[in-house]
Amino acid sequence: MLAAARELAPFPGGPVALYKNNVDGKGASYGCHENFLVRRDVPFAELAQLLMPFLVTRQVFAGAGRVGLGQTGADAGFQLAQRSDYIEAEIGLETTLRRPIVNTRDEPHADRQRWRRLHLIIGDANLLEVATYLKLGTTSLVLGLIERRDELPAAYARLAALRLADPVGDVQRVSHDPTLTTTLRLADGRELTALEIQRTYLDAAREAVDALAAGAGPDDETRAVVDRWARVLHGLEHDRASVAGQVEWVAKLRILDGLRRRDGLDWDHPRLAATDLQWSDVRPERGIYHRLLAKDAVERVVTEQEVARAVHHPPDDTRAYFRGEVMARYGEHVSAASWDSIIFDVPGAPSLQRVPMPDPERGTRGHLGDLLDRSADASALLAGLSGT
Repeated sequence: MLAAARELAPFPGGPVALYKNNVDGKGASYGCHENFLVRRDVPFAELAQLLMPFLVTRQVFAGAGRVGLGQTGADAGFQLAQRSDYIEAEIGLETTLRRPIVNTRDEPHADRQRWRRLHLIIGDANLLEVATYLKLGTTSLVLGLIERRDELPAAYARLAALRLADPVGDVQRVSHDPTLTTTLRLADGRELTALEIQRTYLDAAREAVDALAAGAGPDDETRAVVDRWARVLHGLEHDRASVAGQVEWVAKLRILDGLRRRDGLDWDHPRLAATDLQWSDVRPERGIYHRLLAKDAVERVVTEQEVARAVHHPPDDTRAYFRGEVMARYGEHVSAASWDSIIFDVPGAPSLQRVPMPDPERGTRGHLGDLLDRSADASALLAGLSGT
């Protein structure tokens, strides 16, 4: 984004300022869409109900923070997340009106008999890397618990007992309470805070990790997510300052509270809204987040070198590796490329040749790396593929 904005700067109409946020302060919101590959044999209604309390309360560590309450931000105050005031339904297809907690869009870009694509629009566009790491890592863990419900009945039962009485209203209730003390009513009549609900999901994940440890066991990445999740929830409850470098709304609130104390500002002061916007400016010389990053005041998960490499090199362990390598090596002979297929236009061939990629876990470096290295041109690659 930054590179694109700077390339545009010399042209008429430039410069362009870009902000990584979710609201314009005038009633409009734009999403940070997440997509998860989920087994098709999990009934969607069951998936949605079990996941919903998690998504409602996930904002305690994944919210980006926002000055103003309500869709237009007209009411004074600070809240945990930017998308919360725009969520108006439990389940639905819409993304710009009556936005749902769980979206029903299902384009798996893979074998439809085996997988669905769970499409979520409730989350914020985080700048803090730990917030993004936890947002995606914990959601993936919960989905894994739901998928393996037959293997993990005790952990699954914990999730099934968390159904909320008013999920849509609770999205706003959680977001509007930076003290994290508001209780949410469950369908069975119990009342729990967002932190207590998150801790129940965490306990279920821990239980699953322990249950699976006897076999091949969870990988190190899974254990790392569980450990970080536990530490952040503990910090939010007992020592808020300890997670300021990991939880975005906490970091932002510290900056805003310092400004309010120093200059005696109320929450409806326009300087606070301007500071909120400046937080998300992608320009390092302007963005407040980037100033904190330069001072090592926020924690990083990846290095700048890893970021730069990822721009041009997809992960080695999914079909993105094959697609990326094909485009880099044989791009002049590719007619079209999509999520789940590549179409080759090889000179001398009687017709276009389509290579389907219905399995996201095939086409990895381990699967096809040697063949790519042996193939001097697209014809040799296609011959090798037909031989396997």
